[in-house]
Formats: sequence, structure tokens, C-alpha cells
Amino acid sequence: MAISVIMPALELAQETGKIISWIKNEGDSITKGEPLLEIETDKITFEVEAPGDGVLAGIKSGAGEEVPVGKTIAWIVAPGEKPPVELEAAAPAARAMTTSAPQAASPAPARAAEPSGKVSPKAKRLAKELGVDLSTVRGSGPGGTITGEDVEAAAKAPAASRATEPAAMPSAIARLMAERTTQSWTTTPHFFLVRDVDAAGLIAAREHAGADKITHTDLLIALVARVLTKHLKINASWTGSGIQLNPSVNISIAVAVSDGVVGAVLPNAASASLADIAALRKELSERARTGRLRPSDVTGGTFTISNLGMYGVDAFNAIITPPQAAILAVGRIADRVVPVDGKPGVRPMLTLTLSSDHRVVDGAQAALFLNDLAESIQEPGKALTLGPL
Repeated sequence: MAISVIMPALELAQETGKIISWIKNEGDSITKGEPLLEIETDKITFEVEAPGDGVLAGIKSGAGEEVPVGKTIAWIVAPGEKPPVELEAAAPAARAMTTSAPQAASPAPARAAEPSGKVSPKAKRLAKELGVDLSTVRGSGPGGTITGEDVEAAAKAPAASRATEPAAMPSAIARLMAERTTQSWTTTPHFFLVRDVDAAGLIAAREHAGADKITHTDLLIALVARVLTKHLKINASWTGSGIQLNPSVNISIAVAVSDGVVGAVLPNAASASLADIAALRKELSERARTGRLRPSDVTGGTFTISNLGMYGVDAFNAIITPPQAAILAVGRIADRVVPVDGKPGVRPMLTLTLSSDHRVVDGAQAALFLNDLAESIQEPGKALTLGPL
């Protein structure tokens, strides 16, 4: 019996997916779970696995094509079996592209010109939101289809050039980052707390654990996760109607890629060993930079750490990733003159900035969390059972 391979949906707002390449070819023998093709969504590029055993047949969409979610893009059939013949639903699509004139004796009221090509559902929604006249937009999709990217580019381009000059398209990651940061900053009531911490203990812990294997970020992930188990509101989420306490601590780390930032998630970080955290963090960072993150790698985060210390940044304010309640911004470790036993002394200092959602967390709760985290950073051996440092 033939098994359909469909364009999957990974997020609620996803309407289409773009085929990057086929890993298997027409007529190849397929084993269930084997990678078939690469797909790009607004979040990531990932591999679609075979839903069953058989022979790949009836490939309907090629590389570069934008395909609606749920549409069959190929079949897996038994040897010698032919893929099912489908009736293309062209009529409904055609009806969606045109509007019949009202039946009235008087002339119809004037209206904007209709686009001559196809228009994706996402493009229609964005055109309405951004006030873009679709008749002025040149489609870059298959067969001249107007995509959401075309509408976004048209909204930014001068009106006179929309139909004549194709604008440079932002990447999926860049678009998503822009949308999410704008949404968070304009809808989430942020407040910020700053804490300077003596990082000598953190430096000693890294040397003790093996500086060639463990980074300061690895240590911070482990320490933050363990402190979060005592501060449930900091690890909570805002659902739109109330506070949801998350049953596990899943740390999302902000990873810089060529065209933006992605949040790679380390699940159950509070119970993971330092060695496991380091290995997974390294693996996720590499997959993020090479565009190979899987859907499970970017979902389920409950708290985010953004570390810009390696770029020489002393301190910064980070924007919360909804629906999370907080994000920790980490600056560089630098020698500073500070009071030591009542006298000036030079210590390696680290600045932490906690951004919190005031709908979930109040100032006192955020301050207590930062205080406990500072103590853990100063004496990481206690929290991580590293032994004498």
C-alpha cells in the first residue's frame, strides 16, 4: 500500500515549507526513518525522514519549490507498484485568486487591481497586515507565485520599484528573529536587573574540569539550570491568560549564525552532568552554524542564556524569547578594581543582566534568583560537586 510523503508542519503559524534538496532519487529503495529530503521553514533547515519502507516514487515537487503544509510531495510504494493518481485541486486555487464582480445594475465600485499570478496564503495575510497592494508585487515562487517573502520585500521597497526590481530577500532566520523580537519588545513588559559577580571561582572550576573540554558557557548552563529548580517563576511561561510552571528546566542558548541568532535547547539541563552539557552544547552549536538543526533542537526552551563575552562585550540587555519569562545576558570576564576586604583589589569580574517578564516575575523574585546564581558562580564546586578546586 502506497504511503504518502507530505510537507510537515512544525509550528502553528507555518503555512508552507521550502524544499532545499532531495537526498533520495526517484526509484531509490527506502528504509523507514531514512532521510528523504531537506526542508526549510521559518525556523530551521531539517531533514524529512521516510515514513515507511519501499521505493520512492511520484516526486511531485522539486528543489526550490514552496509547498503548502499537508500537501503530498512524493510516495513510497512497494516494488513494481505505481503511485496513486491524484486529482489536483486547481479549481479552488483559481477561485482563491479571483473575485467575481457583484451582480448589480449599477457599476461596481472601484477596487485595487488583482495580481495576475498565484498568491500564497501567507502572502495574502502579510499583504493585508503590511498594506501592500498585491498587484504591484512580482512573484518569485514557482510559476510566479507571490510568496510571503515577496510581500515583505515589497513593503520595504519604494513603491515605484516593487513591480520592476526584485528586492533582496532576508533569510528565514533573519525574518523570524525580526518578527519575534519586535513582538516580544512591544508586548512583553520587560524589566532589568544587573549584578556584578567575582568570576574567580568559575575560572578555577573550568581549569579543574578541563579547559580544553569545558567552556564558561557550559558551566553557566549547569549552574543556571540548578538554580532555576529553586526559582520556579523564573523558569515559567506566560500563556496569554496566566502563568504556567514548567515541569523541567530546558536551557536555550543563543547561537550566532551567519544571518541571525537561533536558540538551541538543552533539555533537562538541571539533571544533566557537566560533561553531557558540554557535549550537547558543542553539538548543537555546530549543527546551528551548518544549518542542520533538527525540529527538536529548537523547541521546548524554558529559559535562555545569551553570552556575548567572547565578543568583548561588558554588559547588555537581552530581549525575552516568548513564552519564556526571562533571559540572562552574560558579558565578558575582565579584571576590574573592586573592594576586597575593605581595600582596592583587582578581581576577574563578570556582569550578568537578567531581563524578566513583569507579568510572571516581580523584582524581588528576580533579585533572589540573581543572588543565588551569583553565589553558585562564586562557588561552583558546591553546586556541581566538582570536588576541591
